[in-house]
Amino acid sequence: MRGIALLVSLGALASCTTAPEPVTRSPDRQMDYEKLIAGKVAGPPVKCLRSPDMNDMVTIDESTVAYRLGRNRVYINHMQGQCGGLGRGSIMVTRSFGNAETCQGDIAQMVDQISHMTTGSCVFGDFIPYARPR
Repeated sequence: MRGIALLVSLGALASCTTAPEPVTRSPDRQMDYEKLIAGKVAGPPVKCLRSPDMNDMVTIDESTVAYRLGRNRVYINHMQGQCGGLGRGSIMVTRSFGNAETCQGDIAQMVDQISHMTTGSCVFGDFIPYARPR
């Protein structure tokens, strides 16, 4: 009897976990993504990115952004959750408290440029560096 209760409990717990949804991009967005990482090799993920390195942001899709550092390096971040309005006229707003970096787990809010209403929010994942091999 205990075994059945344990199996039911584990089944209920497993049903609560959410696996990341596969990213679906338009062909144009997929091509933009491939151009960004073309000729570059992925490095180990990093938890934080310095704010000065986040000036050249490229929106790939509703849950993926890239930060270009010159021509040889790009950081890709697959946001957790879909950032409502990202890439469709909303601005990503982040806040730093006491440091000059954005880290995994930090929250980004999407704000409509015209109405200034919040259109969604999402959480930063790891920053994956892509660099040209030396």
